[in-house]
Amino acid sequence: MIKVLILGQGYVASTFVAGLEKLKKGEIEPYGVPLSNELPIDFKDIEIVGSYDVDKAKIGKKLSEVVKQYWSDVDSLSDDPAISKGVHLGSVKNLPIEAEGLEGSMTLKEAVDKLVDEWSKLDPDVIVNTCTTEAFKPFGNKEELLKSIENNDKERLTATQVYAYAAAQYANKRGGAVFVNVIPTYIANDPGFVELAKESKLVVFGDDGATGATPFTADVLSHLAQRNRYVKDVAQFNIGGNMDFLALTDEGKNKSKEFTKSSIVKDILGYDAPHYIKPTGYLEPLGDKKFIAIHIEYTSFNGATDELMISGRINDSPALGGLLVDLVRLGKIALDRKEYGTVYPVNAFYMKNPGPFEEKNIPRIIAYEKMRIWAGLKPKWL
Repeated sequence: MIKVLILGQGYVASTFVAGLEKLKKGEIEPYGVPLSNELPIDFKDIEIVGSYDVDKAKIGKKLSEVVKQYWSDVDSLSDDPAISKGVHLGSVKNLPIEAEGLEGSMTLKEAVDKLVDEWSKLDPDVIVNTCTTEAFKPFGNKEELLKSIENNDKERLTATQVYAYAAAQYANKRGGAVFVNVIPTYIANDPGFVELAKESKLVVFGDDGATGATPFTADVLSHLAQRNRYVKDVAQFNIGGNMDFLALTDEGKNKSKEFTKSSIVKDILGYDAPHYIKPTGYLEPLGDKKFIAIHIEYTSFNGATDELMISGRINDSPALGGLLVDLVRLGKIALDRKEYGTVYPVNAFYMKNPGPFEEKNIPRIIAYEKMRIWAGLKPKWL
């Protein structure tokens, strides 16, 4: 059994819960779950033990009530905890929700202690962070992080950073846990958090789940690099209508996302081709099915210039929800192996900006095989 706790019960988390319930009942095939039925842990072994949010309209409600707001075809859930109050530290500013966080009535240290106490009762193996994208500043070392918590620095810290710190305290108390970070905030890429994770018996997967246009762009760039074609420029943009795209209209949050999406260019090509890769807009009627467009111009043999133009519509949250079904199971494997800190073979395949910081993006087909080997599975194409 894998006990899972969710941070941020929005579209992604609700899609994960809804899809997982259907998998358990055999109502859908595991399309979009890369390792589907290959792992020794069955879908039925995943139990949702808790969920946290800061939307006053969600706090106190049953998980099934909130999930039904996004997926009306889910009648009931086998795991149906109530939504608890988390922290937000301004991360949902300018969004059309009334936010209420623990930090409104207590210090951050007190909030962390409260979270750790509640989590200790729920006993999750894996904590999944799907909070909205934040504007953040990484910590260079563990001491700076600890000082910010101690000084109750609500301007310096983000919700994800506080949650990751709380996860480390929880793991230390419990004797091991996993923190899966699928948003851009540096956790697996922050040396301060990785150091703390190793000391606290915490496994960290991150950062920023790779779901649609970005891994596809990485695959195309790998194809061009392998054929020694010189990439002259890359343009990639997304427009969506869900809450995360609305959050990305904030310049600071957009910068966070832009960096994790752009890191693939130099990592894969070996040179920093001129590029524009970022979320570019919010259009409510698009909903969760975002519009993507990619344009790549490159030089081929004898000076010929070619261009690729790709467009598509991608359901944003289901793409990430399917990855979470794998990530929680892989997290349990890493926990059982006591691979504390961050795990690059997993991050390289599932994340836009794979930690640790000194590692790079690699062609996804290579990352896929490395991940399979790490998971104890037979390589597929090697």
